[in-house]
Amino acid sequence: MSTLLIKNATVVNEGKTFRANVLVENGLISRISADEISAVTDEVIDASGKHLFPGCIDDQVHFREPGLTHKGDIYSEAKAAVAGGITSFMEMPNTVPNVFTQALLEDKYKRASEVSLANYSFFMGASNDNIDEVLKTNPENVCGIKVFMGSSTGNMLVDKKETLEALFSKCKMLIATHCEDEETIKQNMVKYKELYGEDVPMECHPLIRSEEACYKSSSLAVELARKYNTRLHILHISTAKEVDLFDNALPLKQKRITAEACVHHLWFSDEDYKMKGTFIKWNPAVKKASDRDAILKGILENKIDVIATDHAPHTLEEKGQTYFKAPSGGPLVQHALVAMLEMHHQGKITLEKIAEKMSHAVADCFQIKKRGYIREGYHADLVLVDLNAPWTVEKSNVLYKCGWSPFEGTRFQSKVLYTIVNGNVVYAEGVFDETARGQRLTFER
Repeated sequence: MSTLLIKNATVVNEGKTFRANVLVENGLISRISADEISAVTDEVIDASGKHLFPGCIDDQVHFREPGLTHKGDIYSEAKAAVAGGITSFMEMPNTVPNVFTQALLEDKYKRASEVSLANYSFFMGASNDNIDEVLKTNPENVCGIKVFMGSSTGNMLVDKKETLEALFSKCKMLIATHCEDEETIKQNMVKYKELYGEDVPMECHPLIRSEEACYKSSSLAVELARKYNTRLHILHISTAKEVDLFDNALPLKQKRITAEACVHHLWFSDEDYKMKGTFIKWNPAVKKASDRDAILKGILENKIDVIATDHAPHTLEEKGQTYFKAPSGGPLVQHALVAMLEMHHQGKITLEKIAEKMSHAVADCFQIKKRGYIREGYHADLVLVDLNAPWTVEKSNVLYKCGWSPFEGTRFQSKVLYTIVNGNVVYAEGVFDETARGQRLTFER
């Protein structure tokens, strides 16, 4: 493996920002020093005036392979991810077929080992009748179990109370939940279909997939987790009311119940539906500005533990349909970090908190082995950014297979310059090196 020296970087790591040189050998960070490092290396990056972050770890993506590869695939979306500074991802099981068996799960790992530029892990999917397969999952090399406590893209709804009780009581590894109450959503859909027919305005989406639907399901998940002491991680919190389900009384490593926020719920509000329409149609829905602000406050107060994307591409043709036919979800991995850095420029969040919530805390939450920090002996997953290199998101620079972004037209102040995965410079100022592949994440459980 090649050796790399990053000189004169402004390092953002573990609550501090400081100048340092970083030496990478054999895929690992071998030395971090404020003093000059005189080693002879294969490559030197002069990072003067630039900020070096630990590579982002995205704990919720939908890369669409197998079965939905007209929208995206592991190769294309992992490539977009590394261009955005994401060095590791955890992908969801609502592909075709749904990942309900250990054999199907391992098929995805095999495919990623062949094509992914980023490190990877895949969730095992839970259904109403595959508890025996779920319990076979190896906690040392699989990130967690995914439970849809509300239907979204795909057909993976787990709605039997006895199934949920069995999962929460018997499963010893992390359970990640999508929480929206199905019955509440169905009732709301009937109501708005009676009012508008097929042409429901997009502004009604957060009223159909409502605060009540989210809170009812999230609070049930928390209740079950407390009952059985389950390791629960609730995904994509979208309401102020849900934030109150969580606390910051314990350090993250001691929490049994954790939560995730997504970039789109921190950036958009219901005021944006008029302009963006179905391009910001997600499940759970983007809601009020007051919800957006409360989610950010929850992050800053450590009630919400990690920031992710829920990257979920669909084609322009699919998104161009009427309300009930247009699928929910959008592509985000290429622009997540720069969007959060833009929020830093706006004075909303510090650089140190971004590193914490997009790297450190994800590693701690999932107990990922030797990643998520800039530490000697850790895997060299790093991203170098220029905080003062303005650029505008346009179709011509979007890397997603679906070919569009909800951020099109947005001008960002920061740019990802280099992304390093396991010591390999896989992205350098717009150019990819595809000679190396990412690694399977492992977990200290």
